[in-house]
Amino acid sequence: MSLSLIIVALAAFATPLLLAKLNISTLPTAVAEITVGIILGKSLLHVVQANTTITFLADLGVILLLFLSGMEIDFSLFQNKQPQTPLDKKKAESSTQYSPLKLAIITYAVIILTSAIIAAFFSFSGLYSNFWLATILFATIALGVVIAALKEKELLNSRFGQTILLIAVLGEVVPMLALTAFASIYDGHASQLWLIGILFVVAAILFKRFRAFFDFFQRINKATTQLDIRLAFFFIFLLAFLAERVGAENILGAFIAGIVIKLLEPEESTREKLDAIGYGFLIPIFFIMTGANLDIPSLLKNPTVLILIPLFFVGFLLAKSLAFFVLKRYFQIKNALAGSLLSATTITLVLAALQVAREVQAINSEQAGEFLIAAILTCLLGPLCFNHLFIAEPEDTQKIKVNFIGANILTISAAQQLDQWYDIQLYTDRQDNYQTYNSEAAVKLLPDLKAERLIKEQAFDTDILVLGYRNYQLNYQLALAAKKYGVKRVITRFENRDIMSDLGKKMSAAEIEYFNSADVNVSVLRSLIETPSTLQILTANESRIFEVVVRNRLFARKQIKDLSFANQVTISRIFRNGTSIAPHGNTRLELNDHIVFMGKSADVPQIRRTIEKMNE
Repeated sequence: MSLSLIIVALAAFATPLLLAKLNISTLPTAVAEITVGIILGKSLLHVVQANTTITFLADLGVILLLFLSGMEIDFSLFQNKQPQTPLDKKKAESSTQYSPLKLAIITYAVIILTSAIIAAFFSFSGLYSNFWLATILFATIALGVVIAALKEKELLNSRFGQTILLIAVLGEVVPMLALTAFASIYDGHASQLWLIGILFVVAAILFKRFRAFFDFFQRINKATTQLDIRLAFFFIFLLAFLAERVGAENILGAFIAGIVIKLLEPEESTREKLDAIGYGFLIPIFFIMTGANLDIPSLLKNPTVLILIPLFFVGFLLAKSLAFFVLKRYFQIKNALAGSLLSATTITLVLAALQVAREVQAINSEQAGEFLIAAILTCLLGPLCFNHLFIAEPEDTQKIKVNFIGANILTISAAQQLDQWYDIQLYTDRQDNYQTYNSEAAVKLLPDLKAERLIKEQAFDTDILVLGYRNYQLNYQLALAAKKYGVKRVITRFENRDIMSDLGKKMSAAEIEYFNSADVNVSVLRSLIETPSTLQILTANESRIFEVVVRNRLFARKQIKDLSFANQVTISRIFRNGTSIAPHGNTRLELNDHIVFMGKSADVPQIRRTIEKMNE
């Protein structure tokens, strides 16, 4: 055990605490750890020196870093999902005519072209002669930094967020493959390049062999075995070993291992444990030692370095600059600029590429330091500019649409109370009801209530459909038609108690929600007898009972006491996988939790938008 390792471990522990203490949220942790390494290493204090143990742990850290980078790639984004229902098809036709995947491919093709032009400039000017390595470096994008920035802004499920995310995925996958080819050719193994295909064949065999593993794993796993983690490290070591044997780099094997584990769809807890091992132990050592091995005073003695660092930094920015002109055709100008600047952020793959380039002697330590410092500067600028420039796209600020079929005292009263937070529209085929309620809410008169008519009048073009007629047969038929058309939530009034149980099963099977006003009244009366304050809670103008579903990953594993709105609401119950949980301050939320709480009506819309916003 060495003193340097103890100091590195202490620095890895203290750095995130210092960032939290100083309230620095836009600086990537990796950049902070490299900066701490610069302070502790050759550049300033000289209290950390590389030795065999630290070097081994740092090398293992970069392997695990690339493995976790592979696990970050969501290949479902690359699927060309065809609309399945008439409503989905209609939404696809009416939306902006582009898919995030196609736009990302076009944008990244522009980035590659721009990177090659910039690399050619450095090569012809004599500033840096290796054209291919420079092109790879300028085309890299820090996927982890991009994901963190998009997740913080709750954009992972928006069209803009998915487009930027896919550009970043391409900015990690394409340079990784290009780096493998470059290293093989530069190291004199070009004739063996085809052998890399063996790596992908083995990965495919592992995926096929272990496809059902995690279902089996849930039944036999114990805390003392942790089979999921053992399997992950078996994949890492096997594919890294094979990568070296076929003339590739071990980081490519680790990267592919991450992809295989991702495709096996492990539990969220598996990812958390792997993150804990990687980002909690090995990866910080790699980042800190990267900074510690950097000798900035020696670099700055060379006047050329003072020119190349800002030039490389500008090169990283310019390589993504033309992406702005592609993105601005589909998004607001400020968001196009924000997206291109965020895409200019690069660090993870640059570190790996520089390490590989040094091993094959394609770059010297001085040039590697110049590229590294320039990459660090992009991580300082990119997230900061993104957070400052981004504004919500119009499609992301639309209210949830609720359509009511039937205008009567029940639906009108509900519509009036929901109108502030939802986009409300009512439909009726009764002239007398139209005349009675048209002045109180947005009511549209229809000649009939046939499904074809409702589709034509866009009554089914909604997020939530409420069927409020007393005629249970009409409601049931329209509910089936609406679900077939593609309406996600259909709530129907069902007053016939004699056949309630039979049709109730059919509606449950069709995922139709239903209520019976008599049952509701009885339940309220019973609750009023048992709990006298029930009526006051239900009818209060300020505070009422609400329910939200946790869909935002920002709230996954967050304790109730740490919620920003904890002092605005009282959480009475959490329903998780059909089980009721009595919450406490230390209770951690999970994705898809149903939270029942009491709060002021004015506060609830923002809370609901925040918690239920898809962000994964």
